[in-house]
Amino acid sequence: MSESDPRMEAAWNAYRKQIDHFPPHEVTQHMRDMLTPEDVIDKLIKRHEAETTRYLELKEPLGVGREHAQPWYTGPRKGDRNWPAYEAHLNRTLPKDAVLNGAIRTIDQASDKVVAMLDHPATSTFNSRGLVVGHVQSGKTSNFTAVIAKAADRGYRMFIVLSGVHNALRRQTQTRLIRDVVRLNPTLWHQITTADHDFVPTPNPASLLAGKDQSLLLVVKKNSIVLEKLKDWLASSRSHLQNCPALIIDDEADQATLATRTINPLIVEVIESLPRVCYVGYTATPFANLLADPADKTDFYPKDFILSLPRSGDYQGPETLFGRSALDGEDPNAVPGGRDMVRRIPDDEVALLRPARKADVPDFTPEVTASLRQAVLWFWTATAIRRVRSGTVDHSSMLVHAHTDTRVHDSYREPLTSLRDEAETLLSTSDERFLAELRQLWDDESTRVDATALGERSVDFDSIVALLPQVVADTQVIMDHYRSTDRLDYEAGPATVIAVGGNTLSRGLTLEGLVVSVFVRSSDVYDTLLQMGRWFGYRPDYTDLPRIYMPAQVIRWFTHLATVEAEMRLEIDRLLEEHKSPTELAVRIRCHPQMRITAPSKGRTKVRAAAAYGGALVESRYFPAAPDTTARKWHRDNAAAVEALLDAAANGATADESMPDGRILWRGLSGADVIDFVEKYRFHERSTNANSRLMRDYIQKRMEDGGLVSWNVGVVGTASANGQPQVGLKGDRSIGYVTRTRLGINGDDDVADIKTLTGSRDEGLDLTIDPKTVMNRTRLQTVRLEQQPETGLILLYPINASSKATREDRADLNVPGDLVWGAAIVFPKPSGGRDVAVEYDYVAADLSRIFPGATDEEQDDDASVLQENLDSDASGAPS
Repeated sequence: MSESDPRMEAAWNAYRKQIDHFPPHEVTQHMRDMLTPEDVIDKLIKRHEAETTRYLELKEPLGVGREHAQPWYTGPRKGDRNWPAYEAHLNRTLPKDAVLNGAIRTIDQASDKVVAMLDHPATSTFNSRGLVVGHVQSGKTSNFTAVIAKAADRGYRMFIVLSGVHNALRRQTQTRLIRDVVRLNPTLWHQITTADHDFVPTPNPASLLAGKDQSLLLVVKKNSIVLEKLKDWLASSRSHLQNCPALIIDDEADQATLATRTINPLIVEVIESLPRVCYVGYTATPFANLLADPADKTDFYPKDFILSLPRSGDYQGPETLFGRSALDGEDPNAVPGGRDMVRRIPDDEVALLRPARKADVPDFTPEVTASLRQAVLWFWTATAIRRVRSGTVDHSSMLVHAHTDTRVHDSYREPLTSLRDEAETLLSTSDERFLAELRQLWDDESTRVDATALGERSVDFDSIVALLPQVVADTQVIMDHYRSTDRLDYEAGPATVIAVGGNTLSRGLTLEGLVVSVFVRSSDVYDTLLQMGRWFGYRPDYTDLPRIYMPAQVIRWFTHLATVEAEMRLEIDRLLEEHKSPTELAVRIRCHPQMRITAPSKGRTKVRAAAAYGGALVESRYFPAAPDTTARKWHRDNAAAVEALLDAAANGATADESMPDGRILWRGLSGADVIDFVEKYRFHERSTNANSRLMRDYIQKRMEDGGLVSWNVGVVGTASANGQPQVGLKGDRSIGYVTRTRLGINGDDDVADIKTLTGSRDEGLDLTIDPKTVMNRTRLQTVRLEQQPETGLILLYPINASSKATREDRADLNVPGDLVWGAAIVFPKPSGGRDVAVEYDYVAADLSRIFPGATDEEQDDDASVLQENLDSDASGAPS
């Protein structure tokens, strides 16, 4: 009987129908009991395996799960009601561009993979834990709404959504689930919580739990009183819970769930009350979750699966706005450099926008500094541009986040309302100076960010001015915190609002139409800082308009976090490629010398991870630029280190005479001379992957294994020309300076960020390469293994300290002195395929404790980490 045979299709449909109610092995046995021919059963099993594998192996989202888990999910079915209704609802309500660009297909596929990771709802008992990693303001709610709909169609009956710690977020989540699930199929659902009321125990819960007619929905705040009531309610009907497979969605899973004295134990008790339960945490900042203790069931390590949600190309995330550093194996020229949308608040203004000390809070009154004034004026201008483009009045928001204390929030009311009143008066009288100020701001901002380059329509200033009086008149100044009565409300019609707040605005809550953010709050913790970035997300029809105002240090921290986030997702991909589960290989998280990864109470058992430099390109990116003696000494010391290396090369290596003008190469320098250079040459502290001690230790380890004993040294300059600056080298050689300019966006006057030092083919200076062949870093590494195995390369760049910018997104280099030496170190991959490990600037979960029978050596092997615990209150960086 072929698979296209109608009888085979009938058997398959019967098989799929039973799979909804029984695990696969029970369905197979049932069909045998019904005397189904064994060859038919074999074909059904193979087809089922192919279907389920297709969902588990979807390319997006990236994910790792239990290797030996029984696959069961074969996707939505004809006759399903919840997912088809939600899909149709998305088609009606999403912007047409989003639908055409595949937004619904993305939600469909991503939610399919999450459901495929869950346990079969008919399994007699199960207790699994997973983590879904999203992006800040990127549609996590849409994903778990689709997961709820599909899981309900397959037989899950109880859905508990743990929705943050604030009433506003719980209400927002409940309202969305009512709109997107309950109202589409009201007869299929019973709401135990409502938009206005958190969980209140219902009478006779047994009658709700025992039947199978309706799915139960609870959206519960992570509050000890509420969770205590939920725990007791479940305990009162324990005998009926066997009929009620449950899915717990923990929104903002890194907040309150972990390392709290009251919330954490109560969530554990709620889970343990349920004999059949899957717990799935959702968060955009999973650092604490990934560093939890895998051996402690109360610590919520995602032992069963980890998924990383995709994002569409129009998402404005950290790397889009702030740029980031290149990851291992990446071409630095292809790495996002950030959009010119971030405006630096001078340090002397910061003290006027937030109290310097806690003691200053009661008497603090903010000033309308130049940056704050510019931010508000741009908010009104951008809102008017949006109204011109759409022809309608839509939600438009501005965020001011200066401090956690509500008294500081309230202190902003008078200055902001006064500025609004002043603008109304000046616009009503067509004040020429005010209009000139607005025109200059519009000219500057529209020049720095070209609307047409981002696919948006440019708008002339006269059209903007015509709408500005109404925009300013519509503006509300709202203090949104737990003590205020006048809160953000987007349900009463289009809102034009300047919202001032702190914690209530920094977790999950969406500020609709957010255009401008002023952020001066001080925080040095990865997850806290990223969650405060309400400016991340999708900006349909105003991609060019968002602006962020913040101090230089915070800009640098967000650039680092963009790198951390990108690398973390690559780590999840690494687990997938190596077919490892979360209990076999931990996700490594990059540290920072001045920042903490998460709160000290979280990740108490994290360990220093082991990693290696094989295949890495480490290069100078940042150069001190302050006109002071410290910067000048820095460059003099680096010049001395370069001179010593070149002397060693001239005396102890062989010059390659085949190099073209502007390139010099020596072959066969000793590893000892390279170690001496690495110890003397200083990479800037912002280059977190360029730790001199770690590189020295790594080279020494490779040399002990017989590798990296020989190095090549190249100088990459330009052809000498009369009148052009050049540097003289030994042997009557000279070479022209190269030009490198600093990024003109997110700039810092005291440090020049050139983004990329090396050219795309520089890494192959000592290799034989066809000039017509397109080369990337991966290909260059392969050629190096073929031609120069175990031979490293150091590239030196004489940079003109007065390099002039020729592009709008660049600025003059402007560092002290005449000559700046840049350096790049090319570490070849080990020819034997196995790299050596050094203690590295990464931490990871300690997997060794879940292998209690292993020896110390086996634990190191299995966990892929070094067994040195970090102090729980340490910053996460090596001492």
